[in-house]
Amino acid sequence: MSPKAENVVSSALRLPRQDRAFLAEKLLESLDEGETFEISDAWRTEIQRRRQELKAGQVKAIPGDQVFDEISRELR
Repeated sequence: MSPKAENVVSSALRLPRQDRAFLAEKLLESLDEGETFEISDAWRTEIQRRRQELKAGQVKAIPGDQVFDEISRELR
């Protein structure tokens, strides 16, 4: 790791938890910028199946914030 990267990491680790989470999210988002990727036939089929289940009312969507809150509570 370069000295500059080590300095950034060291500084970032001193940030409050919420700021570190925000920074991590932005860094991860930056890895996907401008890239396109192919979805396999298996995933395409799975996506279509799940979409049909949602549209047919067979399953109920749960907001992402709620899911993450529940996971966070379980991990404490």
